[in-house]
Amino acid sequence: MTQDLIVEADGGVGRIRLNRPKAIHALNRAMCDGVLEALEAWRDDAAIRVITIDHAEGRGFCAGGDIRMLAESGAKDGAEARAFFHTEYRMNHRLFTYAKPIVAFMDGITMGGGVGISQPCRFRVATENTKLAMPETGIGLFPDVGGGWYLSRLPGRIGQYLALTGHRLDGAECHALGLATHYLPAERLAEAKARIAQGPEAVLDALAVAAPDAAILAHRDEIDRLFASDRLEDIFAALAADDSDFARATLATLETKSPQTMKVSLKLLLDGKTMPSFADEMRQEYAVGSRVVQRHDFLEGVRAVIVDKDNSPQWNPPTPDGVSDHLIDQIFAPLPDDEAWTPQ
Repeated sequence: MTQDLIVEADGGVGRIRLNRPKAIHALNRAMCDGVLEALEAWRDDAAIRVITIDHAEGRGFCAGGDIRMLAESGAKDGAEARAFFHTEYRMNHRLFTYAKPIVAFMDGITMGGGVGISQPCRFRVATENTKLAMPETGIGLFPDVGGGWYLSRLPGRIGQYLALTGHRLDGAECHALGLATHYLPAERLAEAKARIAQGPEAVLDALAVAAPDAAILAHRDEIDRLFASDRLEDIFAALAADDSDFARATLATLETKSPQTMKVSLKLLLDGKTMPSFADEMRQEYAVGSRVVQRHDFLEGVRAVIVDKDNSPQWNPPTPDGVSDHLIDQIFAPLPDDEAWTPQ
């Protein structure tokens, strides 16, 4: 078991604690393997009635995955990146299909892989500290770990807005959109964790408070209208033709993102809405991820945002109309059976 994960059983509760505080608990492959091992060990253990996932210390629940490793691997043969995705997606799927109730405490930064490890859980607790986002298009990636499934099922076109812009949601917004099942003040989390063996739903219901107003809902009509199309060019045109402050700010945000992976994201959500099962979703995301991680925009995005920190990525193609439908079809093509992702 990795030191980046704390796994313990305590009074009927299986506790999984992410323990990589200097990286805001970003997931590596060993952590994903550790979660899988714990879930397997507890699956038929009658003494374990509920499982919790939280972070051990620090300011965030989980900031994502090991992006530097993915980029270094993508610049070579991509094998290590594919191995990470394969394991991470198995963990995501195991959480999604697990029979026992799992509670994720999303206190603080919950991004990328942090969304992937919390959203499959039956109970998802947000607080006033929660900052949830899928910001991948800013580094030439896309909202994976089930993003095509979860975002496509949000009200109206909010999922498309979140996928393209990487907008950060607070805890109240997560609760309003169904990304969180409960809203608790952070000061009540310790009590919730201590009492959770009494029954997660009853304990969380008793400790929850009314969430503040969700600011994003004030823009619901604008988002539904401006992001109505599944064509990126149409969204850009709608934003450019709208003179509101919201449209101008949103367009400025999209102009900093990778056109290629914005188009990937739109197709991901379009397909995800009618995906027959979560396993089918993960199989498609694995095929897409295994290709995107080796493409120019991801390597350039990581260079600009994470390595050099100049925040000036040079996307290729640089504009939406330069990204052909043929390229997107190539990225989404199913992998051969001997290379495809499988749940087991």
